[in-house]
Amino acid sequence: MRLWHKDLIPYLPRQQLLGQWRECCLIAKNIAENGTPNHVLVNKVMEYPKDHFYTYCKLITCEMTRRGYKMTMAAQLKVWRELWHYTYDIFPGWHNDRYLAQCLANLQEKYDCGAVPEEDWKRITARWPEWR
Repeated sequence: MRLWHKDLIPYLPRQQLLGQWRECCLIAKNIAENGTPNHVLVNKVMEYPKDHFYTYCKLITCEMTRRGYKMTMAAQLKVWRELWHYTYDIFPGWHNDRYLAQCLANLQEKYDCGAVPEEDWKRITARWPEWR
């Protein structure tokens, strides 16, 4: 379980983006039922106001919509698209350069093992050339 760095969202390969939506749903479910996500990689979400996680989820759904994926929440997506250019920094102190490097290393490992397609990896490394 992980929340990919917010700056990676537009570059995430299909499987990671769809998986991130499932993770967001699981995190929200665990918070609602248990008061915490109860996973070392995402427990930090509880250190921030709930609107940070809410906005993060909106960023995921906006990207899914941008790519043409069908979502059952179509009525809400019109409003959510407007939040794409959020006006505050979500998860400051967590979604920083260090965390971005950790996420990029994770994606690189997935690429090296064949789980990230070449085309997706080229898009990522075009944005972050130090990961070539």
